[in-house]
Amino acid sequence: MSQQGDVLLCQTNNNGDISVVGGVMTMTPSFETALYLSLYGANEDDDGTQATDWWGNIDENLVERQYHSNTQRILEALTITSGNLLKVEDAVKLDLQWFLDTNIASSIDVSASVPALNKVKIEVVMLAEGVETSFEFTENWKASK
Repeated sequence: MSQQGDVLLCQTNNNGDISVVGGVMTMTPSFETALYLSLYGANEDDDGTQATDWWGNIDENLVERQYHSNTQRILEALTITSGNLLKVEDAVKLDLQWFLDTNIASSIDVSASVPALNKVKIEVVMLAEGVETSFEFTENWKASK
């Protein structure tokens, strides 16, 4: 992330989108776009065992910074149960491990809950550069099996 920040990517009913106001993209000085892409931004066919042919990983030479989006895959494959909430939390931690591996963050705490029918709320608290920041993502739990 540059000093100016990243383009703000927001969750919508039709996946992620950016906001453009007066021809200028909305920016964020925080890590929320990197978190969002880590959780939901990889190739859906990526099982996390090897780099896949996905645009977001093409120019990333550091394996620990490549996106695999285990969270996205879990939400599409498993049904809503309390036991699977723990699997969602584990997937989020795995997807965000690169923040710890590259010393961007010194700690990451994750919790997942079901706030409404077929919804999952993922809360992430990250300590990065001495500042604790909370992020929240509410997503459809898409699995129908």
